[in-house]
This record gives sequence, structure tokens and C-alpha cells, in this order.
Amino acid sequence: MNIISQLKIERDKAAQKVNALDMAIAALSGTTTSRGSRGRRTMSAAARARISASQKARRARTRGKVVSIAKSPKPPKRHISAAGLANIRKATKARWARWRAAQK
Repeated sequence: MNIISQLKIERDKAAQKVNALDMAIAALSGTTTSRGSRGRRTMSAAARARISASQKARRARTRGKVVSIAKSPKPPKRHISAAGLANIRKATKARWARWRAAQK
């Protein structure tokens, strides 16, 4: 072989290595962003309103005004009735009885 053909072979090998490195970089570039793979976070309108109200109150306090942040009233807590609780207990006891019978 002459020198020119050897140089061409070496050039082809180097081009293949560069191509492989380019493919590896392309494959990894999507996963190594600074934000990660989670994407953009969104905030609800209620959360933005709470943040805005608290920030306005903070600014008012620094100006010497007394401001309270009005919270929206929470709905009353829901409670299960005595009859509903009895039904749940009865069903649980029956389920455990079936399980114990299956274990024998």
C-alpha cells in the first residue's frame, strides 16, 4: 500500500470516531440540561393570588401600615356518620373473616 491509501484509511477511521462522538453527545445533550427533564412548572391562580397578597402586606408593613392578609374561608371539615362508620366496621370484619377462613 502506498502512503496516500493509508492516510485515506486513517481519515475514514477518524471520521467514524467523530461521528460516534457526535451521536453520543446528541443522545446525552437532552438529559443534561440545567433544569432537568421535568419541564416548566406551573402555578395555580390561587397560589399566585396568595403570594401577591402576602407580598403586598409585606410592603405595606415596611411602609408602616397595618394590613392583614384575608384568607379565604375553608369549607367545613366533613365527618362520617355513625351509620357509615358502622357499615365500614362491619365490612372490614367480614373481609377479615373471609381471609382467616381462606388461611385454614
